[in-house]
Amino acid sequence: MYAYIKGELVELTDEYLVVDVMGIGYELLNANPYLFQSYLNQTVKVYTYLHVREDAQLLYGFKKEEEKELFKKLLNVSGIGPKHAMNIVGQTTVNDFALAVEREDEKFITQYPGVGKKTARQIILDLKGKVTEWMTATESQQVDVQIYHQSVSVYYEEAVEALKALGYSTKEINQVSGKLKTLEASSTDDVVKKGLQLLMR
Repeated sequence: MYAYIKGELVELTDEYLVVDVMGIGYELLNANPYLFQSYLNQTVKVYTYLHVREDAQLLYGFKKEEEKELFKKLLNVSGIGPKHAMNIVGQTTVNDFALAVEREDEKFITQYPGVGKKTARQIILDLKGKVTEWMTATESQQVDVQIYHQSVSVYYEEAVEALKALGYSTKEINQVSGKLKTLEASSTDDVVKKGLQLLMR
């Protein structure tokens, strides 16, 4: 309903800021209102989200539009309400949070009050692949590389078991392991085939 509110920042408290727009004071909830301290008594543009519940209509305010968009995405995650969503947005950068989701970094996500392992897993499940637009290009590439290396490691481990099942000993496999670990493979079969070629030489 309200994309943003632009007016004079006239008050800050521990829970909200007040923006005066032509004589009407809008109370905007925020996890850390004092981030707006430098704008006090000046014209400020605050991105807003109106949350409607049975007993109240609450306006949440954000410094950046991407913070508001992350807040909205978090509200769609089972187990996350406005208070928890605002705590997350207010205590990290959108970039860092997106990076944690893509890396499936549960430890990072569970640092926020009220977010346990179950909720962290749900956040990752619901948001992975949907927040990459907020990551810097370099960090996005780093995540892609990390995922690639994880996949190669899994392929290698599975291929070793397959080669053992075919009758090759651990000693024989270790002799070709160096080449197999650096192989650019897209599946376990690729590693097994390369392993057989090396072992039959």
